[in-house]
Amino acid sequence: MSRPRIGISACFMHPDPERGPYAPKTLHYVEQSVAHWVASAGTLPYLIPSPYGETRAGDLTLADYADDLDGLVLEGGADLWPGSYRESPARPEWSGDRIRDEYELELVHAFEARGKPVLGLCRGLQLINVAFGGSLHQDIATHVPRALRHRDHAAYDLNFHDIEIVEGSRLAQLYPGCRRARVNSVHHQAIKALAPGFDVEAVAPDDGVIEAIRRRGGSYVAAVQWHPEWHRRADAQVLPGAPLLQDFVAVAARGRRADA
Repeated sequence: MSRPRIGISACFMHPDPERGPYAPKTLHYVEQSVAHWVASAGTLPYLIPSPYGETRAGDLTLADYADDLDGLVLEGGADLWPGSYRESPARPEWSGDRIRDEYELELVHAFEARGKPVLGLCRGLQLINVAFGGSLHQDIATHVPRALRHRDHAAYDLNFHDIEIVEGSRLAQLYPGCRRARVNSVHHQAIKALAPGFDVEAVAPDDGVIEAIRRRGGSYVAAVQWHPEWHRRADAQVLPGAPLLQDFVAVAARGRRADA
């Protein structure tokens, strides 16, 4: 049996005259750490470029990727456009990336319709929540009383806080005996209204911000607010990412065998 083929949603860089190289072009990219993390579980990771834009990739659609690949990982990145959850930007800098939202929303629904697993990381959690009818706080510091510092530009991926894993959840099964854990935190937006049909699997105990979710029933759709791909294996103080990834890949692998 060949390795499970896991698609990774692209981060976008839109045309920018200040950028220098490729200034007038749209760029799709994947963070190396995400690709390497996904590959560490014995998979073949694939970047999924958008077939839409200033040029068109023939008759290719995102559904074609969902037909061919075994699972989807949504990586982190830009804010969501508030219009994706029926709000207007409270500030111009919170306008997000509408083009990427539309691309990833289509991706999520294409994979989910085919019963293939979807795992979201950071922005990916927010995108999944919105895709299934939830909403977001546009800025934690503004809208969540007594909020922790969930993003520190200077510390970046070395900004950490504790989470509490919900007893009896699938996440608790993946980390037996671990009720409280430490994770990185690089986001300033968070779930406001949880999408119908989803359960909370972890929260930040000091301010109640939702840190992990999973859909009840149906195909595998789950997400975490942290970046497990940035948790260094040698750092015993942070929650290891391997159990989360291996659980997702096992579902993808079973689907691949069933289709063989």
